[in-house]
Amino acid sequence: MCGLTGLFRSDAVFARSGPVDGALLQRMTDAIAHRGPDSEGLALDGQIGLGFRRLAVIDLAGSPQPMHSADGAQTIVFNGEIYNFRQLAAELAVLGQSFRTRGDTETILNGWRQWGAGVLDRLDGMFAFALWDRRTRQLLLARDRIGKKPLYYGTAPDGTLAFGSELAALRPVPGLTDRLDPTAIEDFLALGYIPDPASAFRDIRKLPPAHAMLIEADRPLPAPFRYWSLPRAHPPADAREAAGVMGGLFEDAVARRMIADVPLGAFLSGGIDSGCVVALAARRTDRPLRCFTIGFPEADEREAASEIARHCGAEHETAEMSAHTILGDAAAQAAMFGEPFGDHSSVPSRAVAALARRHVTVALSGDGGDEAFGGYRRYRFHHLTDAARRMLPGPVRRHVIGTIARAYPKLDAAPRWLRAKSTLTELSLDSAEAYYRSVGRSEAATRHGLFSAGFRRDIEGHDPATRFHAVAADHEDDDALRVAQRIDLETWLPGDILVKTDRTSMAVGLEVRCPLLDPTLLAFGLALPADLKLRGGRGKAILRDVAASLLPASVMNRPKQGFAATLGPDMRKAAPQLREMLCGPQSALLASTWFDGPAVARLLDAHASGRRDHTALLWHLLVLDSFLADWQHQRRVPHDS
Repeated sequence: MCGLTGLFRSDAVFARSGPVDGALLQRMTDAIAHRGPDSEGLALDGQIGLGFRRLAVIDLAGSPQPMHSADGAQTIVFNGEIYNFRQLAAELAVLGQSFRTRGDTETILNGWRQWGAGVLDRLDGMFAFALWDRRTRQLLLARDRIGKKPLYYGTAPDGTLAFGSELAALRPVPGLTDRLDPTAIEDFLALGYIPDPASAFRDIRKLPPAHAMLIEADRPLPAPFRYWSLPRAHPPADAREAAGVMGGLFEDAVARRMIADVPLGAFLSGGIDSGCVVALAARRTDRPLRCFTIGFPEADEREAASEIARHCGAEHETAEMSAHTILGDAAAQAAMFGEPFGDHSSVPSRAVAALARRHVTVALSGDGGDEAFGGYRRYRFHHLTDAARRMLPGPVRRHVIGTIARAYPKLDAAPRWLRAKSTLTELSLDSAEAYYRSVGRSEAATRHGLFSAGFRRDIEGHDPATRFHAVAADHEDDDALRVAQRIDLETWLPGDILVKTDRTSMAVGLEVRCPLLDPTLLAFGLALPADLKLRGGRGKAILRDVAASLLPASVMNRPKQGFAATLGPDMRKAAPQLREMLCGPQSALLASTWFDGPAVARLLDAHASGRRDHTALLWHLLVLDSFLADWQHQRRVPHDS
């Protein structure tokens, strides 16, 4: 687990501007030093420069980067882990490739020499890498199948291609972060994150998961191409057999992610996802597995986590934080993520990563169980409403139910049984639009009411739901639950969950591995019929069947809890401070000219009075204000400082 940077000049740019700037490459690499505290390296070769920061996990002394092939013809910088590198190395050795190291980086290098870009089809792991071949004069940029490891890129005003593991790595490049993208800001306020391939900046893109770019030195920059798609699996329809197959896949996924030459532990909540990971990992260690938990006074899972740890014979360490701590950390989001990021569970995620890093270098995580096996409550709701939607003629849904939904009051403070507006609205819409509304973090009318006339013009015609419709169209499927899962796998998972996991762990130099996001296991879970995911009003039915043999019965019956605390009450108490931050003279939000100050003040008043619950939108505005303040400051700082 590491961080990479790079600068590349095509033949035309090289002829005009000369070699890449080594001092600039050094500043880019220094900006992500936290990702690799163990060593650093640069490789400069005229029209290309590659930078690297290393967190040593495998072959600690023998795999420095940038890594060159034995004949010096190829150079690679690689962030991540290849879980099948030993099998690939054995295959490549038979084919005549020689190895000087015991790590996984050289496997990619030799795989390119043997198979070219076809090496991507053979890599099982999490990765982002840049590989330069001076013989063919090609640069290959690639990102792993699920999107666990990030890769940003952009073309500077002078034509130089810059790329790196984080937006922070591209900040030193003159001109790249000068222009914000209003449509990305609208996406952020709608969803809480900025989906691939966009970033907060017009001139910087994210390479999407399972995509690569093969760049020729004498040609214009090509569009990314998809090299892999989640295959259609055919799991058993019988629950007992399906649980047996899944258990084997799960155990194998955990085993492959335990390869390390450094101490390894695990995150542990009180739920079944991380609990199963810990149980399976604990079976494969010759000493107690170390586990780590963060608890909240408002929603504490430490007792359940401790019960799982005792059951598995694991060592368990805990810490506590509160909603007040989270609320005070909005300003840190900009520095950590480089763009607006609204998932406030990133605050406890960083805390548990810091707790773990005191003892281990690698941690296993339970991320992915909900996406793979239908665990979110919104999946169950979407499945039920889609069944009702199919029984109603289109005109009835759109005109009759839609009219009732628009007229029905929004009663945030009323008992749940009286809050029917969302249900009626979703019934009136098509499936993809309804799912977008269910995961949206703010209503379009509410957030657009905060915008200035100029900002509304800037985003005119842009709809954050477009990506949802596109995924649904690409995966025509009668199973609404599976379509919702696919949408999450292409939006929410790489845009929110995996961004959060990568940045919060790498901020403290910790590598995190997610067995439940193993592509084979993920394809198996996605392909399961709805009745093997949803049972008795609960999700993850097959995962629960597997967990029953691994975890205490008391844990199996606990309700699901999110990994964060509720911010709404603290926001009401802090209303005067929030007003000063968002509407006062130092507000970066208002300085942007994108927002109407009185409208923001009215939003605060409605939340403070308890009439409406604007927790998510207010948190996002706080995060955006901090980001804009940081961006405005960075623009005033010389690039070479």
